[in-house]
This record gives sequence, structure tokens and C-alpha cells, in this order.
Amino acid sequence: MDVRTEANASTSISATDHGVPRPIADHGIIGDLATLALVAKDGAIDFMCWPNFDSPTIFAALLDPEHGGVFELAPDIPDARVVQQYLPDTNVLLTRWMGEHASAELTDFMAVKDGSADAPTTVARRLKVTRGEVSFIMRCAPRFDYARETVIAHVIGNEAVWRPVKVDGIRLTSNMPLTSDSDSDGVGASARLTAGETADFLLAGIDDDPIKLPEIQDLEKATIEYWQDWAAQSSYRGRWREMVTRSALTLKLMTSRRHGSIVAAGTFGLPETPGGTRNWDYRATWIRDASFTVYALMRLGYQQEAQAFTTWIGKRATKCQANGKLDIMYAVDGGKVPDEIALEHLRGYGGARPVRIGNDAVGQVQLDIYGELMDAVYLSNKYGHAISHDAWNGVRDVINYVCDHWEEPDAGIWEMRREPQHFLHSRLMCWVAVDRAIRLASKRSLAAPFNRWIDVRDLIYEDIWANFWNEQKGHFVQTRGGQSLDASLLLMPLVRFVSATDPRWLSTLDAIGVALVDDGLVYRYRSDDGLHGREGAFSACSFWYAECLARAGDVAKARRVFEAVLNYANHLGLYAEEFDARSHLSGNFPQAFTHLALISAAYYLDRELNGKMAQEWRP
Repeated sequence: MDVRTEANASTSISATDHGVPRPIADHGIIGDLATLALVAKDGAIDFMCWPNFDSPTIFAALLDPEHGGVFELAPDIPDARVVQQYLPDTNVLLTRWMGEHASAELTDFMAVKDGSADAPTTVARRLKVTRGEVSFIMRCAPRFDYARETVIAHVIGNEAVWRPVKVDGIRLTSNMPLTSDSDSDGVGASARLTAGETADFLLAGIDDDPIKLPEIQDLEKATIEYWQDWAAQSSYRGRWREMVTRSALTLKLMTSRRHGSIVAAGTFGLPETPGGTRNWDYRATWIRDASFTVYALMRLGYQQEAQAFTTWIGKRATKCQANGKLDIMYAVDGGKVPDEIALEHLRGYGGARPVRIGNDAVGQVQLDIYGELMDAVYLSNKYGHAISHDAWNGVRDVINYVCDHWEEPDAGIWEMRREPQHFLHSRLMCWVAVDRAIRLASKRSLAAPFNRWIDVRDLIYEDIWANFWNEQKGHFVQTRGGQSLDASLLLMPLVRFVSATDPRWLSTLDAIGVALVDDGLVYRYRSDDGLHGREGAFSACSFWYAECLARAGDVAKARRVFEAVLNYANHLGLYAEEFDARSHLSGNFPQAFTHLALISAAYYLDRELNGKMAQEWRP
């Protein structure tokens, strides 16, 4: 092993030297159910919050290549082919560089094992030469508190320590000598390795018990076993199983092992369109997104996550007391989501500004959240543990709130920042909330004001048919008395409000296909939402559209749409929030909403295809 410690050991090797961010799609994710990190195909970790999902970043070069902070590690192999993949049924990421005379592989993971709910976060990176001789360069340059605090590393031998003032400190340990970067606050390392030799790096909290480097193999083995054991619990055996499993593993990565909450996405500030201003912070638990996630995981046989989230949301409902009103989103620990501010010092992804953290939508009224929540609670009780007395009391308060407020305007599922309106989707999900509560109370013989709830459910039903059907247009509409379409209408048959083959619904589905669908990709709406700029096609809606087509009986078209959208995933099967005009990933990444919609569509479409084949082969 030829170890070099000259000054150029910390020279940047990334694609960001000239301020160009790595494409969103060129990333995989690793995580430990407390936080996650984005790992680019060139071996750079260019986004990571520490130590929790919603903590400040320590690496954010994705949002500002020059100032955001990065952890780079890669071999120097000329003209190498780079392949990135997950180890089977895990969230352990492998990046391979294959050259004419040499090859190397980088294994990235965060340590996870059973019974580790309170274990500290440890990022493990192992670069191994698999053929020939290879030089590598490592540079670790964290920028703390969203790159608002610069800290000089304290380096002794094979260890570097950063001690910021405002946030938690970190320690980097290696089997290689580390050197301070004279031009920045980072540290570097370089060496020339031969086949079989490794360069190991462990990043952990400054106050955590250090893990010894020889233990990295045991750590990797335990992490692989954890993910493979979890994936094996899936009951899904249908088509597209690899994509369904990857979506499930992604959703699991976005759940908090300490709290049971589920974040909507792993990032903040990534734009919905290139250079745009719609750059939101999704590192919070939306009641809607998390409830849908629970539903998707339960379909695959995962009950533990449903129980954990039900317990978490039960605590939120209990704190409502008799009021019954929930916030639309909460911090991961159940606290208040911070006020929305702009990080003016960050350049933004591709210059897209402002870079926002916090989210002012938390103050909006979005009445649909109660329907998504109650659907998840109902299914969790149907297929899992029975609801507790205290939790049921909280549910009753929530449903009584819905009964009192369902006729009011709100901001809707898409969080439009304009005057509240009467949205069909909000009415629809209020109907779902009351309907599922009635079903749950009946099934479990729970005390409930049945007469009132049934009356309200029927009133909402009649209101939708009377006020949200546009006779002139011949389809349902986004708002009361309006004319515009909205992709959220695709949920009408999915929540069993209307038959998937009802003539009025079929005419609505056809109208959505004409007005909102482009090459199988679905836009949420075409109406004014009170925001500057524009957005791309919404990934989740594209899967909803495929499922609706299948339920309507057009299985062939549904499959074409579904498989087309599958092909728009990145090389690892991951999705962001939206697609741009060329079907590139855009928006925050990875997006739970997209992956849960993929699972739902695959589940139903596979069942329909099996039924069709059985009919075709029936003697």
C-alpha cells in the first residue's frame, strides 16, 4: 500500500468544480431510520442532514456546490464505466468503477440492526480495489448548520474532529492518514491500493462511542441482514416485484425508528422545474403522505410500521383534546414544523432560489387529511391490532371536528397559496373520514354518535354529486361550481366513493386523459395556484392514472402507462416528486408519495392481469 499525504490529497474530484450540481437522478440513498444521505454516482455524499431527518445539513453541495459541504471518495480509473446498485433487498449501496486495467468498488451504508432504536448514526464507507492498482482521493468538508457555520477540523493521525458551536459535532475515522486541507475546513486522504486492499471511513457523532475500524465488516453484515430480513416480510409475489420491493425499502428508509413518523421526502430546496422558485422543505411528516405510506406498506404485509405510525398519530390526536383539529404536518418528533425561511447564502440547485427550510403551509387548513388518516387507521385495525380506548376517543374528537367543518373552504391537497376554495378532493376525503369511522365503530362495536355521523356522510355524498359535477363539461371538476380538472379526482374510485365503471366517472377519466396527461405523465392541474412559475408532471398522479385505467377495465392501456412511468425512474428505481418536460427527475428526492402510489398501482394491476389471464385460459 503506497500512502501519500501530499497537499493534493484533498483536491476535489467532483463534477462540482465549476459550480454545476450533480443531477438529482444520479443519486442513491442510504439511511438508518433517523436520517438519510444522498450518494452520487461519482462517490460523493452531497446531501445529508445530521443527526436527524429534519436537522440542519452537514453536506449540501447538491444545493450549493461551492459552499454547501461534501464528502467525496472515488478511485482514479481512466475512462471507467461506473455502475451503481443496491445489494439485493437492502439499502446498502454499491458503486463500481471498471476500467481496462483496474477496478474498484465503494460500499456505502448507515449502520442499522434490530433493537437499535436509540443507536447513534454511523456512516460507513469502504473503497476496495478489486483488480489491478488504483489511486484514490478522499475529501471530507462538512459545512454545519445549513452551511452557516465553518469549523476547522482538528486532525490527529487517522482521525479528524469538527466541533461546531451551534450543532452537534462529528468525527471521521479512517485506516488511512488524514491531512488538513490548507485551503478549506476539510480533510483529505489519498493512497495507491492494490487488489484486495481497502480504504475505510467511518463518520459518527463526536460524543458517540467510537466504532473500531476492524468492526466495519461486522457492521456491514448486520446491516445487510437487517434489510434483507425486513424485505423478506413482504407478502407481494406479483409482477414488477423488484420495483415494488425497492419502493418499500425506500419508504422504510423514510420512517423514524424512534418516533414512528414518516417524512414526505428526504430533502429540501430541490426545484420542481429548472431554475424555478417552487423549492419547498419536505422533511416533515404530512398526515396525508404518511397515512398513504402506511396503507401501501400494509398492502405488502408490513404491520409494524402501521402500528408505530398509529401510535404516533394517536398522541397528536390526544393533544387536540376535545377540539379534534390536527395540523396538516408535524416535525419528526411530533413538534411544530419551523417557520419557513430562505437560506439566502445558498446558490440553489442549478441556481433555483430561494432555498427554503421550514414550511408555512403548516398553518393552512387542509380538510382532506382526515380522510387519509382515517383510511389508514381503519385498515390498520382491520388487518392489525385493535384500536385502544384512548385512541378511539381521539378519533371520535377528530371525526366530530370533520362533521362541524366539512362545508368550509380550504387550501386543498396541493396546498395552493391563494384564497381558500371548496375543493372536490377535500369533500371526498371528509366523506372517507366519516365513512371509515362508521365502519370501524361498527366492526369493533365501539361507542359512536352513529346517527349524526351517518347523516353527515350522506350530506357530503349528496353535496359532491350536486355541486362538483359539471353537466356542461360532462365531468367532475376541481372546485364547487368550477370547470377545471384536477388529478386528485383520480382518487374518487380508489377510495370507493364512485364505481370505477360509473359512466360519469369514465367521462371524467377520459377528460383527465385529454387535459392533464402527456406521454403517460400526469399534471396535477392547469389552473392558477397563486404561485410564481410552473411545475412539472406529478409522479404519484401518473401511477394513480394507471390504477384508475385498470379499475375501469382498460388493463392493456393501464399496463402501458404503468410500465412507461417505471422506465422514468433513475438507475436505482428511485423517484423524485415530479418530472420535467424531458421526463428527468425534479423536485425533492426521494418522494414517498410517488413510491407508495407505485406500490398501489402495481398491486392492483397485477391482480387484474392475473384475473384476465385466468379468464383467457379458462377451458
